[in-house]
Amino acid sequence: MVQILVAEDDPNIQRLLKIYLEPEGFEVIQAYDGQEALHKLFELQPELLVLDIMMPKMDGIEVCKEVRTFSQLPILMVTAKGERIDKLNGFQNGADDYIVKPFDPMELVMRVKALLRRYRISWSHHLQLGSVLLDKLALSVSMNEQSIVLPQKEFELLFRLASYPGKIFTRAQLIEQIWGMDYEGDERTVDVHIKRIRERTRQMDEHFKIVTVRGLGYRLEMMS
Repeated sequence: MVQILVAEDDPNIQRLLKIYLEPEGFEVIQAYDGQEALHKLFELQPELLVLDIMMPKMDGIEVCKEVRTFSQLPILMVTAKGERIDKLNGFQNGADDYIVKPFDPMELVMRVKALLRRYRISWSHHLQLGSVLLDKLALSVSMNEQSIVLPQKEFELLFRLASYPGKIFTRAQLIEQIWGMDYEGDERTVDVHIKRIRERTRQMDEHFKIVTVRGLGYRLEMMS
């Protein structure tokens, strides 16, 4: 599931965006000030940032500028200010798009989807890896006329890696993104699940492969 970090100090707007974004298949992470937003960006590595300009501790422009020193994730700026200079400041410091309050929540959803398409990030229930199809609703991996159903955590882990071919995920990142921040088990559970995924999908090795990156974690490589 694609994670979206909403950095906004107004709890009413936070609730509104959560109501509109979650039914579209997005997981919403919330931050109420600039410092919390940066902390959650480092910790959870979401796919998109919805960023309010007027926030306590660190404003949105400063957050945007800082984010661009370590990440190129898409950023949608949200603000009550409609002046041209504020838009220019946002774009000059790395924002990808801009929406002014009060806004239509569905317009924001459409802008989020457009940014994800631009960055080629998939939020759909299906993912194609060559001739292999991953179906999130059925938890299935299919190739030609063969289909296997994976346990939920194994499927979520495979889908996460497959959504970003070539990207390295650490064990800690995968634990947080698949099992959640409250998980208290051993990080080595990731290794166990990866081993099982490899065993179950061995006949599909010609299409994709999960590679161990020594000392770091895992990445998925497309083979064809």
